[in-house]
Amino acid sequence: MHPKTAGTLEMTTAMVIAGTVGWLVLQTGMLAGAVVFWRCAFGAVALLMLCLRPGQPERWNIGRRQAGMASLGGIALAASWGLLFAAYSHASIAIATVTYHTQPFMLVALGALFFGEKLTASQAGWLGIAFGGLVLIVVGGGQWGALPSGYLEGVGLALAAAFFYAMAAAITKRLSGVPPRLIVLIQLIVGTLLLLPFAQAPTGGSTLPTWGLLLAIGFIHTGLMSTLLYSAIQKLSTSMVGVLSFIYPIVAIGVDAWAFGHRLSPMQVGGAVAILMAVAGMNFGWRMAARHPAPR
Repeated sequence: MHPKTAGTLEMTTAMVIAGTVGWLVLQTGMLAGAVVFWRCAFGAVALLMLCLRPGQPERWNIGRRQAGMASLGGIALAASWGLLFAAYSHASIAIATVTYHTQPFMLVALGALFFGEKLTASQAGWLGIAFGGLVLIVVGGGQWGALPSGYLEGVGLALAAAFFYAMAAAITKRLSGVPPRLIVLIQLIVGTLLLLPFAQAPTGGSTLPTWGLLLAIGFIHTGLMSTLLYSAIQKLSTSMVGVLSFIYPIVAIGVDAWAFGHRLSPMQVGGAVAILMAVAGMNFGWRMAARHPAPR
């Protein structure tokens, strides 16, 4: 199989898996902190098994400073997952996922504040469009009446999740030369230790099915998904990776409608389209203003 074809299939599969995680999380019926604990624990086992396979090219050499930064990223990643999983039960999977995709703008803001990266006029414009889309999502939640209970809280949790994910991404960007799987493995181990106080075993009559859901979240939605994602990134152009990444929110919206009957109002659809268009513009570096021709 041609590498580009293989990469496309891997990226598509990874994004479909990512889009279904919200359904599994809600099906467990457990608190968000407990689900994230098991995701980190089982995901760490999966990543460790992958890293220890014979013939793996990863080197295990990592300095103390790099390990410390990776650990900080693990704290941010665990916080991001916990907040996102909590948002699902308040604002719905679809709204939480689309709101969560404001993370590129959080990353740009962090880069400007802490790393001296300049915010271009086009980036500021896309940020404005994304903010407008967010306003439409919030207002659209009460388009045919009062806002559902906890809706604004869910949007706020998803925004906070995006912020912490952007922090984890910003830290990871500074870990050049460290194998991605090793970074994620450290982050998952840190997340497991951090969330030990939230550790909770499934109880009740659905104990066995719930364990199955938790294993799937850890091994499939963390271990397998990250492996497919890294493999695809090595085979595809950045633009292709960016295009295929939009499968994630589309699948999440579809799963939410199929599993829970949550359908977006027209205003929320407009907001979701605005946010995803702004993310595309940011990722692909689209210019918002055309260049004026030079005078002759």
